[in-house]
Amino acid sequence: MSEQNANLRGALFALLAFGIFASHDVVIKYLGGSYSPFQIVFFSVLFGFPIVTFLLMRDARPGNLRPVHPWWTAARTVAAVITGVCAFYAFSTLPLTQVYAILFAAPLLITLLAIPMLGESVGWRRGLAVIVGLGGVLVVLQPTTATLELGHVAALAAAFGSAFASIIVRKIGRDERSVVLILYPMMANFVLMGAALPFVYQPMPLVDIGASAVISAMALTATACLIIAYKTGQSVIVAPMQYSQIIWASLFGFLFFNEGIDQPTLIGTAIIVASGIYIVLREGRGDTSRTTPVLRTRSRAGTPTAPRVANFLPRGQRGPQAPDHPTEEK
Repeated sequence: MSEQNANLRGALFALLAFGIFASHDVVIKYLGGSYSPFQIVFFSVLFGFPIVTFLLMRDARPGNLRPVHPWWTAARTVAAVITGVCAFYAFSTLPLTQVYAILFAAPLLITLLAIPMLGESVGWRRGLAVIVGLGGVLVVLQPTTATLELGHVAALAAAFGSAFASIIVRKIGRDERSVVLILYPMMANFVLMGAALPFVYQPMPLVDIGASAVISAMALTATACLIIAYKTGQSVIVAPMQYSQIIWASLFGFLFFNEGIDQPTLIGTAIIVASGIYIVLREGRGDTSRTTPVLRTRSRAGTPTAPRVANFLPRGQRGPQAPDHPTEEK
């Protein structure tokens, strides 16, 4: 297969993956109208456990389930739990387009966090792109004219939590087993959400229990498509496909929830997406980033039941070892 055809196939699988993820978020929003995010996360993780456990049986690396970096693993687990709950809550309470616009800030936050946590050298071009992109978030939020809701805070927390968890994986991912990186957050979600369940539980009819199972099935199906996309196409081609979710969000929000997209959200989203794509392209050049933290962040934020994409890629595609000296961005 030629490189052009491979990239096209990778892009198409990525578009399919993010279309399924967007449908996954519609089901979350539907359930969020009646149930607490703790209850939704609990049942989605419960239904996802058997399939994820089956997938993890392929991990033939010797060892045990004790993490090599316990404190970083614990920090990532906490971040993953917060991200999942906050994302589910944000989807339940805000228009889909606003949630996506805020979550799209995650690559900008990854670029910032990579400086202290990975020793990444960020030149003025990528630095300016981050500032402009974060300005786009302010355009969406309209802090001086609009009333900020708890859903906006939750979406921001999900974006930050996702970025923080992703950076930790870039820091310790070569040392930790895949089973540790996947099972610890799932177990934490199961235990913590289960502990909260008696205080928030609402009886669920069979159709809503089925919807919880659908959330898990969609997350795993979309992740499988994303794995194929990254195995087939170049990261610099596949990564920007995540922004196609805003198209699905606009369509689904209009069809199912009578949502429109206001001008500030449209303008702010355009700014955030442009900044994110620019950062991806700069990292893709290879001479402006030593750790390519954004390009190596392949999993979708806010999906507690979905395993990390990188765990199922050939080791050479998971990210090169960082050189001893950072390369200055030109």
